[in-house]
Amino acid sequence: MATATPLAKDNVARVLDRAMDAAAGILRLTPTWVPRSFLHPGKRLKLAPGDYYAYGAHRGGIDERWFASTTEAANEGRLDDEGLSYVTFEGQRFLLRDAVDEAGERLIGAAIFSKYNRWPVYSKFFDNMGPIPHHMHQGFEDAKLVGQEGKPESYYFPPQYNNCDNNFCYTFMGLEPGTTKDQLRKCLENWSQGDNGILDLSKAYRLKRGTGWLIPPGVLHAPGSLLTYEPQWGSDVFAMFQSLVEGREVPWSLLVKDMPDDKHQDLDFIIGQLDWEKNVDPNFKDHNYLEPIVDESCSGDGYTDRWIDYGTVNGEQLFSAKELTVEPGAKCVLRDPGASGWITVQGSGRIGELPLQTPAMIHFGEETEDEVFITAEAATAGVEIENTGSEPLVSLRYFGPDVHASMPEVGDYRTG
Repeated sequence: MATATPLAKDNVARVLDRAMDAAAGILRLTPTWVPRSFLHPGKRLKLAPGDYYAYGAHRGGIDERWFASTTEAANEGRLDDEGLSYVTFEGQRFLLRDAVDEAGERLIGAAIFSKYNRWPVYSKFFDNMGPIPHHMHQGFEDAKLVGQEGKPESYYFPPQYNNCDNNFCYTFMGLEPGTTKDQLRKCLENWSQGDNGILDLSKAYRLKRGTGWLIPPGVLHAPGSLLTYEPQWGSDVFAMFQSLVEGREVPWSLLVKDMPDDKHQDLDFIIGQLDWEKNVDPNFKDHNYLEPIVDESCSGDGYTDRWIDYGTVNGEQLFSAKELTVEPGAKCVLRDPGASGWITVQGSGRIGELPLQTPAMIHFGEETEDEVFITAEAATAGVEIENTGSEPLVSLRYFGPDVHASMPEVGDYRTG
């Protein structure tokens, strides 16, 4: 399928109105691919094998697909639209970001648009052959020092995209209780001596398909090699604290890229950006591990809606995600209190008038029928979902801040 012609921002309004009317507020999105020069693709994104280096070998392989994103990828040498999702309609395409600017209340709801003036979250598939460096994402106050926003995030490991474990199906998270800042400082001092030994201060957890984690900002984590669905705040800040991964050097610049220039050698400042208490929490798993919880109010005969990413970050509801399964021949009307980004991970069917089809293989630049944006207007009115295939129709969708009047807390799966 040919790539649709991009529209300038000034021309978005007329096409957006027609697209909203044609599909009752559901917008078709095209795949958004993001490379990382310092990582090794896991090759489970369903991207055609010859296309993983479509940006050029110097940019690194494609190991991420971003969903309903209005957030730019913070890559060196990036393209102008890297990380940004496109809406496609009748052979034309335009940025979801421009659509939100044009009709924010209709797309993302009055509350979110008035408070943030943008869609402040996004999600992605994150897929690597092996582990990535032990790193953290800055909190909001620290990120503000360099004109950015903080980045809490959450994980879910969809079984449909995890046919194999790849090289290291474990994630190091946080630091061992009792770890001192002097021990961590020594790791930073040893940066140029090869492996700085930071993983000796941490603990790895085996990753389990169909489960997830909530990772607050300032918490160290070295994601393992399961493909991960990651609802998160709309930011791409990070700081790598590990100097060597699988024999590959991690440059100091990736530790300090989102810190003020005059602090790049200030070890106390760098360590101070960590949320120390959360890192050395002796009950880390109890406070961060997630298992799906059925939402009985949104489930019925032939369909089940499950919470997969939930809970608050420092008391705030910033994002959340659900997994909807519709059995063959069944249909349902989905009513959500706010907009969501939707990705289909298994089966075929329709959402409203738009077809849904999980692809077997996607060529770079090709349009697909697996991703949509359910606008606030459509979500609150109700969207009909039908499974027209012979296997379960399974989708993941994520929401923005303060959408749900009630939502499970971390740990609630034990009592569900």
